[in-house]
Amino acid sequence: MPPQLRLNAVAFISPQNHPILIRTFVQGQDELKYHYIAHTSLDVIDERITAAIAAKSTECYMNLLYTMEDVAVYGYMTPLKVKIIIALALTDSVVRDADVLTIFKALHTAYRQSVANPFLRLNAPIDGYNDHSVLLAAGSPKWKAFRKRVDDIGKAVGVATMTA
Repeated sequence: MPPQLRLNAVAFISPQNHPILIRTFVQGQDELKYHYIAHTSLDVIDERITAAIAAKSTECYMNLLYTMEDVAVYGYMTPLKVKIIIALALTDSVVRDADVLTIFKALHTAYRQSVANPFLRLNAPIDGYNDHSVLLAAGSPKWKAFRKRVDDIGKAVGVATMTA
């Protein structure tokens, strides 16, 4: 039986490095810690992107970015340059890349389904501006379905408790 992963946080970052959604799943933890983790991950992701461009790689999954205290941070970048960062609780068991990649694909699908909904773009400016954070505005009540999808993925992965 494979070890149970515990998802502590998920972050969606726009191509311009603006947070779209940072969702924490650990009660009693400082949410600011996961904002810090998401922002520090961007530096590592930029280094990996530079190396991938030099190697002409098209891989979206960026593997383990780093470990910090009690979390292991993994990164993924969609073809539209939206970065997805997850923080898993550190355990003594081995975390398989296939398991982490499955989580990222589910999160990417949730994001893609939300952005593809044409009815939620009514208030967005139509000037060719490519910042998805304006379109997504994940804090607004309109994007309740996206947050629910992310929460459902968190529950499926193994979240003990949830925070709002």
